[in-house]
Amino acid sequence: MKKNVLFLAAACTLFSCASPPKTIDLFNGSDLNGWHVDVPAMDTVSTLTSPFVVRDGMLVSLGDPPGHLITDEIYSDYRLEVEYRFAGEPGNCGVLIHASTPRALYGMFPQSIEVQMYHENAGDFWCIVEDITVSDMVERRGPEEEWGITEGKKRRILNLTDGSENSAGEWNTMVIEAFGTSIKVWVNGELVNFGTDATASEGQIAVQAEGSEVEFKTIRLTPISEISE
Repeated sequence: MKKNVLFLAAACTLFSCASPPKTIDLFNGSDLNGWHVDVPAMDTVSTLTSPFVVRDGMLVSLGDPPGHLITDEIYSDYRLEVEYRFAGEPGNCGVLIHASTPRALYGMFPQSIEVQMYHENAGDFWCIVEDITVSDMVERRGPEEEWGITEGKKRRILNLTDGSENSAGEWNTMVIEAFGTSIKVWVNGELVNFGTDATASEGQIAVQAEGSEVEFKTIRLTPISEISE
């Protein structure tokens, strides 16, 4: 028995018997610990309150005033699972990954790549002072001479599918896999976008307040060591 234990210890040293990566609940279900709010209008209007609250165990983006809820930590090489639904009239929201410089676009949006949640458009990419490449780029982004990553440029890259979202009011699951400079997105189990050669490979993660009330039941991150097929 002792020899077997010693052999196993030696084998683990040689072949790295590492434990599985630990999943992190970025939203803990009770408060906004680990996040900070960036709402430009709150800089000058003292009566405004944060559009991000915790209600009935859910993170809620009230949609107004517009801004972002941003993780304190920087992440890379991960799978992010987000369960969300529009609480009322469906509209706009998004998850930003590889976020860095705050208010880099229109004095509002942090430098990042946005994964769109806008109803019936979930999975679109928006380039926010970062860029990414997809297949059928002209068809999905428009004329090449109009591409760009700043104000006035074609920054939207359409997703690959229609009908991946559930009906308004129902829960959706979005999975974002960021590995190196590649990003994959699934909505309700369907691959809806895949990009490569992103100009960022790490950063903070942000949730938007952009006009519509959205409830988040889960925001969960799992480190990964390779990209899924």
